[in-house]
Amino acid sequence: MKADVSLDYQFTSSIEKVWNALTDSDTLAKWIWKNDFKPIVGHKFQFRAEPNEWWDGIVNCEVLKVEEPHTLSYIWASAGETTTVTWTLTEGSDGTTHLHLDQSGFSEATKARQGAIEGAKYAWINNGNQLEKVLAEL
Repeated sequence: MKADVSLDYQFTSSIEKVWNALTDSDTLAKWIWKNDFKPIVGHKFQFRAEPNEWWDGIVNCEVLKVEEPHTLSYIWASAGETTTVTWTLTEGSDGTTHLHLDQSGFSEATKARQGAIEGAKYAWINNGNQLEKVLAEL
């Protein structure tokens, strides 16, 4: 299945540092939202953002795959959409870390689907910028 959102990031931080930013609950909270994440397959967790008039601020998730430090995948369910987020990390020969994000499984309702995909893409680009700042502080 082709991903609905597919983004690539490159960081000068080590693969271990980037993996930690993806799997440590406190660090995740600095670049996504508050959460009770644990990198354990089957663990159910939530991301919790500030609610607004259109959204309750809750993303229900379940860890699907953990292959340290190369792959992390979880269900992302919020606002009537259930998708799968997969992070893939590779280490460059120059010590950089390449991080790839795929988010797939958006519903097929055409206009609503496109809006959800564009919203997700916009949010993940912003989150990636925040992640870069967090990695610089670690």
